[in-house]
Amino acid sequence: MSDGAAGVLAAGSLARREVVRFLRQPGRIIGALATPVLFWFLLGSGLGRSFNVEGVGEGGYLEYAFAGALAMVVLFTAIFSTITVIEDRREGFLQGVLASPAPRASVVAGKIVGATVLAVVQAGLLLILAPVTGVRVSVGGIVHALAVLTAMAGGLSGLGLVAAWWAESVQGYHAVMNLVMMPMWLLSGAVFPASGASGWMRAVMAVNPLTYGVAELRSALGASREALTAAGAPGAFSSWVMMIVFAAVMIAAGERLAGRRPGA
Repeated sequence: MSDGAAGVLAAGSLARREVVRFLRQPGRIIGALATPVLFWFLLGSGLGRSFNVEGVGEGGYLEYAFAGALAMVVLFTAIFSTITVIEDRREGFLQGVLASPAPRASVVAGKIVGATVLAVVQAGLLLILAPVTGVRVSVGGIVHALAVLTAMAGGLSGLGLVAAWWAESVQGYHAVMNLVMMPMWLLSGAVFPASGASGWMRAVMAVNPLTYGVAELRSALGASREALTAAGAPGAFSSWVMMIVFAAVMIAAGERLAGRRPGA
């Protein structure tokens, strides 16, 4: 068997392992879906009248916040799925995989693919339920949204992998990633548009990769470009470029770290 085939086989096995492990932990499934849905319901239904947001369509703030809920599902699932790097290292499994003939890049690929699949599937479940909640999405919009979710999940999974590779404990990983995740989500346009933010906050939102994913999700869900522009959202071209660049940089960083001792 060639090195390339061995790498693909190893990556596929690791990705499958991540999915199976996740499915055997119902608490993770419930937590990953329930938290974003709760945030969406509280913000959209309970507090929606407190927000005056440009670019909100006929569905009101509940519809505006739906893209943010999808982004949170991807963010939580992709980031916390990579915590298995720490668990595998503690159990000795990761060292065994790294010592195998398979390319070390296959470890990175397997972990990222597994986390990406989990994130997209869970966000996809919420997306399919959109009509039940009153958010109208066309078939083309669903395909568009799934493509955006995949790009977002790939980059976020890479970010989680890099953090987990350096983390010495699960507790430390949680502390660091919680400090990163919530500001990243809040300053992505998920809750309020860039047009109403102060100058320094708009600058932070402009360098936040999640901002571009949320903007493109809104486009997939039917928001017009005029409304997005009025809300200060980036255009389609810049959104896709930023998502792809972010994913490529995070995956490359993960592959570079795979050549070092985990935790070092």
